[in-house]
Amino acid sequence: MSTISIHRTGAAALVIMLLVSGAFATGQDRSADAKRSAEGWLSLIDNGDYDGSWASAATYFKKQVTDNGWRDAMNGVRVPLGRLQSRTLAAATAATSLPGAPDGEYRVFQFDTSFEHKQTAVETVTAVLETDGSWRIAGYFIR
Repeated sequence: MSTISIHRTGAAALVIMLLVSGAFATGQDRSADAKRSAEGWLSLIDNGDYDGSWASAATYFKKQVTDNGWRDAMNGVRVPLGRLQSRTLAAATAATSLPGAPDGEYRVFQFDTSFEHKQTAVETVTAVLETDGSWRIAGYFIR
């Protein structure tokens, strides 16, 4: 094997490694952006700004529940839990397809959460990449 073919093989491997690492970094950046969006949205919920959380949610979310319906749901479910005590990210998953939702780019975050009146809870927040390139919340569940 000549030195030229070794250099070409090495260069090709280097290009492949750079492409893969670049795609990995982009995926990490997207996940980090989605996580920041989810955490910011949760802070609206924590502060009782249910109107703000609805207004900043994804288009899909707004089609599923009205602003009044969302406010009523939060007053009935979230308010009784009391103040946030702690929240820790337990899992993050990327998906392109979710049950009952249109295909898209999603990040599903599960947080182990403790509230004033419920010590052990799991919050699931689903972020979707909207057509304008921003991550918005498409789903929220507490159990």
